[in-house]
Amino acid sequence: MPSKPESSPVALPRWEIALYWVLSLASHLYSFYELHRFSKEHERGLDRELPLEKGFIGGLRRDAADFEWSFWGDWARRSLLWSLLGHAVLSRLASVYLPQWHLAILTGYGVLAACNLLGLRGVAVLMLQLSLSLAVAQLHNPALCWGSSLLLLSTIHISSLQDVQRGWYESEEQYYLLIFSVAVCGLRCISFSLEFCWSDQCCPLTAGGPQCASVPRAFLSQLYRLSAYCFYHPVFYNGPIITYRDFSKQMLRPCVGVCGVSAVCVLKSAVRLCVWWCVAETLIHCMHMHSIQGNETYLEILPPWALGGLALGLVQFFYVKYLVLFGLPSLLVRMDGVEPPQLPRCVSIMYSFTGMWRHFDVGLYRWLIRYIYVPLGGSRHGVLRKVVSTALAFGFVCFWHGGHDYLQQWALLNWAGILLETTLGTLLTAPPLRDLIECVLSPPMRRRGLAFISAFSTGLLILSNLIFLGGDHVGRIFWKRVFVQGWSNIAIPMLGFLYCFAQVGLEWDHKAR
Repeated sequence: MPSKPESSPVALPRWEIALYWVLSLASHLYSFYELHRFSKEHERGLDRELPLEKGFIGGLRRDAADFEWSFWGDWARRSLLWSLLGHAVLSRLASVYLPQWHLAILTGYGVLAACNLLGLRGVAVLMLQLSLSLAVAQLHNPALCWGSSLLLLSTIHISSLQDVQRGWYESEEQYYLLIFSVAVCGLRCISFSLEFCWSDQCCPLTAGGPQCASVPRAFLSQLYRLSAYCFYHPVFYNGPIITYRDFSKQMLRPCVGVCGVSAVCVLKSAVRLCVWWCVAETLIHCMHMHSIQGNETYLEILPPWALGGLALGLVQFFYVKYLVLFGLPSLLVRMDGVEPPQLPRCVSIMYSFTGMWRHFDVGLYRWLIRYIYVPLGGSRHGVLRKVVSTALAFGFVCFWHGGHDYLQQWALLNWAGILLETTLGTLLTAPPLRDLIECVLSPPMRRRGLAFISAFSTGLLILSNLIFLGGDHVGRIFWKRVFVQGWSNIAIPMLGFLYCFAQVGLEWDHKAR
């Protein structure tokens, strides 16, 4: 997706940067404290609406209303942690004693682990999805591959099929696990199919190609490679997304059998995972933000600082949650010799829609760029192609997440935000206006101006995230209370703090360079 032209913000005085850091941290902590106070004062009412769980931190009650955290935490305790540990042990043994069979062993393990949780019928659904995608890919027509993949993904929403699949399982959680698996495998099938269409040799994994074997044998070989990619256990259920090109290049290189992560690095990563998990649990023990966001009455009566704490708490929990959900699979992927996408960047130092998409879910961002944005023209074939490419990328993300009304609003807001940032960036860097700005403003003042503009972008970014995380009612109430009713006593101070957040983000980028 398009981005603003890259700039290199100059360094500001240390005292000024320190002030921005202090104000940013203080605003976070105080708003969290106010939300904690509100949670304690209304704990009984919240408990009646959606029962709070008995906590394990200082006698506090635990807010278990976040579906993803509760869902994956429950599955981790049941079996996923053990199956991931089994993958790590088996992968290490295979790489040492049977390196030539390393991929086959991991594929077999991934299929067996999927059978254990999804059952034979669930795995049969996935194998049918893989086989149909591969069959269409034989035509080497990207448009047909996209059409068939979208049809396969749309089967998730067919009510009669949902009823049949629910009947296969004893619990709703197992059915949801199948749905997540089908959705993520859909992305991998698209990746494999398009790489197959674009490559003269079909794919790096199809050694020899169809010229060296009969058509059925070549098809089975390709199906095996696709299965190895889709059933790779660490990222099978939830990601992070790795494109087929990256997976095939790294998984089959000669040195893949050697573990590229030292024991010290593994230990450090495990400790970080535990710390992130503890932070996430502390947040939902101290602040009942997910229960509050589901109740419009509480959203209307939240004090201003607590309302800010709710917005920051929701996006920060979302960030820490995915550090955990992506962190463990990424560690195992790295142990297998494959470089995973970078983990999400802290949302409090995101100051643009472009940065949010580029640095939060890096795997999904790369996938969208490679398979939607660039093939449709991207930024190299005029403004119209750029607008259409970006719109279709967000349209697909909306469709893949379920296509609900609030997701359409979220996608539209993100699309508009990126286009606005791109347009503004182009105008400010055009020679006449750029020369005027450089003549009138010093480099430090230009950076302060950029942070000022970014504060408005950050406000809209937080609003879009609230819609995504809580639904359109959360975004509607937040907009009304901050920008309509509280434009003078809430919006202006909020933009001041967002200016500090943006300066911290700009400084972070400056240090990274």
